[in-house]
Amino acid sequence: MAKPFRFEELLARVQLRLRQDAPTTDSSVLVHQDLQLDLRTRRAAVSGREVDRSAREFALGETFLRNPGQVLNREQLLSRVWGYDFDPGSNVVDVYVRYLRNKLGAQRFTTVRGMGYRLASDES
Repeated sequence: MAKPFRFEELLARVQLRLRQDAPTTDSSVLVHQDLQLDLRTRRAAVSGREVDRSAREFALGETFLRNPGQVLNREQLLSRVWGYDFDPGSNVVDVYVRYLRNKLGAQRFTTVRGMGYRLASDES
């Protein structure tokens, strides 16, 4: 852009550039098999049926949906969902994974012994 320029033109060009770089898919809805999490409305649905859940359950579910098939240990889940360092004596992650299993389906969340938890991938 050559100088001198109008601020409005600069702003329009920046907005156009940002729009071009934006992903074309709707990233506000996470989908895995028949499970959906809408990040804007904070709603969760399994097979089209809305499921009630707490804010922590939603955040934990979001973490799993952003990393399907990946083993997440307790330390990772504590820091991403609760925002604090690992406490080896805490079982809060285990409790909330159990809540998710009850509400979203036990077959979705696999315990990897000695490692952590995994959201079952599409292949399994």
